[in-house]
Amino acid sequence: MLLYLNLMKKIIFLLLTSILFQSCSSYKSVDFNDIVVEKKRKFEIEKLDSSKLIGRLVSKNENSIVLENKRGIQTIQKSEIQELKVKKFSILKTATGAVSTYFFILIGALAVLGLLGGGLM
Repeated sequence: MLLYLNLMKKIIFLLLTSILFQSCSSYKSVDFNDIVVEKKRKFEIEKLDSSKLIGRLVSKNENSIVLENKRGIQTIQKSEIQELKVKKFSILKTATGAVSTYFFILIGALAVLGLLGGGLM
């Protein structure tokens, strides 16, 4: 019985960590000219050479955008940008992730009960 309780603890720990690490946001493509500078949002930029940069918006003018990330302040010219995406919170991803996680917790609990011989009867 102790073995099954340890198994249940491991299953619950695994499912709870999946809640923690699930992504509740996504990146949405935007036009360079539609960027609002007042909001210090997080951007993902794919350059023409296929390299990607992720960082917070510092400033923008008609020819370039300045982002701050782990490597410091980086200026990217508009002519170097292939795709520009802004990070957007997704309530649908959050709700779907939470519902599926609780579903798997229920299935895990039922499986452990079945292994213990208790069943639902």
